[in-house]
Amino acid sequence: MIKNLSVLLVACSLLSCSGFGPGKGAAIDRFTLVSRHNVVINEPDSLGALSVGNGNFAFTVDVTGLQTFPGYYENGISLGTQSQWGWHSFPNAENYELSEVLDSFETCSGRKWPVAVQQREGRKTKAANWLRANPHRLHLGLIGLEMIKKNGETVTIGDLQNIRQTLDLWTGAITSEYEIEGVPVKLELYGHQEFDMISFRVQSPLVSEGRLKISFRFPYGKDCHVCPGYDWTQPEKYQSRIAKQTDRLVLIQRTLDETTYSVGVQWAGNGRFSAADQPHKFMLAPAGSSDVFECSVMFDGENRDITLPDFETSKTENREKWASFWSTGGAIDFSECTDPRAAELERRVVLSQYLTRIQCAGMYPPQETGLTFNSWYGKFHLEMHWWHGVHFALWDRIGLLEKSMDWYRQVMPEARLIAERQGFDGVRWQKMTGPDGHSSPSSVGEFLIWQQPHPIYFAELLYRQHPDRETLERYREVVFQTADFMASFAHFDITDGKYHLCHPIIPAQEIFPASQTDDPPFELAYWYYGLSTAQEWRRRLGMAPNEKWQDVIDKMTPLPASEGLYLPAAGALEAYANIAFQKDHPIVTGVYGMLPGTPGLDTAMMANTFRKIQDQWDWASTWGWDYPMLAMCAARLGYKEAAVDALLMGVQKNTYLVNGHNYQDKRLRLYLPGNGGLLIAVAMMAAGWDGSTGQNPGFPDSGRWKVRWEGLKKMP
Repeated sequence: MIKNLSVLLVACSLLSCSGFGPGKGAAIDRFTLVSRHNVVINEPDSLGALSVGNGNFAFTVDVTGLQTFPGYYENGISLGTQSQWGWHSFPNAENYELSEVLDSFETCSGRKWPVAVQQREGRKTKAANWLRANPHRLHLGLIGLEMIKKNGETVTIGDLQNIRQTLDLWTGAITSEYEIEGVPVKLELYGHQEFDMISFRVQSPLVSEGRLKISFRFPYGKDCHVCPGYDWTQPEKYQSRIAKQTDRLVLIQRTLDETTYSVGVQWAGNGRFSAADQPHKFMLAPAGSSDVFECSVMFDGENRDITLPDFETSKTENREKWASFWSTGGAIDFSECTDPRAAELERRVVLSQYLTRIQCAGMYPPQETGLTFNSWYGKFHLEMHWWHGVHFALWDRIGLLEKSMDWYRQVMPEARLIAERQGFDGVRWQKMTGPDGHSSPSSVGEFLIWQQPHPIYFAELLYRQHPDRETLERYREVVFQTADFMASFAHFDITDGKYHLCHPIIPAQEIFPASQTDDPPFELAYWYYGLSTAQEWRRRLGMAPNEKWQDVIDKMTPLPASEGLYLPAAGALEAYANIAFQKDHPIVTGVYGMLPGTPGLDTAMMANTFRKIQDQWDWASTWGWDYPMLAMCAARLGYKEAAVDALLMGVQKNTYLVNGHNYQDKRLRLYLPGNGGLLIAVAMMAAGWDGSTGQNPGFPDSGRWKVRWEGLKKMP
């Protein structure tokens, strides 16, 4: 499965280049730019599965063009059919409640507040486990081919010959061609851009010979931490039945405890649809003399009985929408660069745009593995939403970020309950959650706070592109309620006259214990940015400044530092002398990279800190978004060659597979925060940030990085 990892790692040679940006030369030929990175697969590769989708739904296929051999891909990029609406919960027969897993933790102020944590005894343990695992994202069903050889045996993946599978990025089409005993098979697949639907056309003599059928298999939900999200072992616990059937249309009704949805199947030409010889399996058998068979399948959480678009209609709609996507928004062209790493960087950038469009642009914040397989039970992590969503704004596709912003308003009542329970004002945003906004117990995640300012940052990005009253009114409550929490969370220490962020906290560098951690620098800087931005929103709305917010802004404690270096937390004096502290996310660099810094930031000290981290960090312990974070810090510091080196650092977790997915390890074979982070950093290095000067301010200027771009936006 990992045989090709080594060839995808990029050497960290110190090479450099100069660039020019917009207004220089002809417009970018976007079709050529995108098409030179079409994905081609010539053999079964468990890490090479390809997907189609629309942001709210994705469908991942093997080399046959459908989901014919899911077992082969289970430990790679598994064959998912997932949606934003498709969730399932096991019955809560024991009536577990969040109150059962609340423990009180003493704060620096001397008072205590309750936190929902993972428990280690009896019923509390069971309650925490149930609450973490429910709801979980549901695999909606597998659609595959069943092909028969001349001797009557079923085709296996090893029987496929002369494979050529192509993802055409400009059209969104996956075309799969191969042979079975010398007989050609061609399958063309599209994902609809409005409905949660696929359409495909299969062409082969096997069709007219009756040796090719389409299978539909429907699973039960799975409460696994990381897995494909299906369970085939409990067929008695759910129902899959034909609710309607005509000559060329079938509606399948799915019932899993309290979850219901429908699957519509419509085909052109003659065909027979019937239940198979095992539960929850159905077969569609083409009939007649034609070698061509077309089919559309829609997954619908609203259980609608509608006529589906046929293959040609779906094909046209899909091609038009993808051409529009690539023709608008930002673009960046590295073809005139002479640095040997430029082509690989461009490949990663183009494929990351495709993947984040189909996996991360839906009505909810995405999970870290998108709509491909479940991680953390399919729930989303709000601290990761920054990495999933900010790039849409910088690439002038702000509407794709805006889609998930309404969710914050929907779950404000839940966020307000958390704040009230702990004695704070405003709303405390969840960490690990699902569509309902219920917080999941965690001994780590519930102590994180760096997700709190995210909605303010997002709202500001929206305002920068739509600076009008309507935008301010639409998001004012989210911005103001977030700021109210942030101001009340900051603790005023009468001994030094400063506001502090104090325990229990686990910072973004998660190795520090909650009960002993105070004043992590990134969180301090983000608190300043969030409150200052919220105050600016009041000014824009003609409102007086909020006195409490301003008091915190004016009296926020300085970033912790010692011996010319910024520390990862107050009192962490051994951080750069002890390797035990040089693991996980080097989030100190985010202070002046992800963020524009704070008043009083010592850029010379930040430069010293950057170099220390660059020289000493345990990079094997880092994650996919750490490399773009490092690149953004390097860019702001003027370390342009180091910025490129960070983006292309040759470590396993910075691997980008043939399909563009950011591979982490055997557990997380894809990691979309890495893709999103790459797009953020590249846009920033090209278009710049507030206060930057010159063209391509983050790329080296010695002549080897002749970068052309258009349509990108500056970063705050």
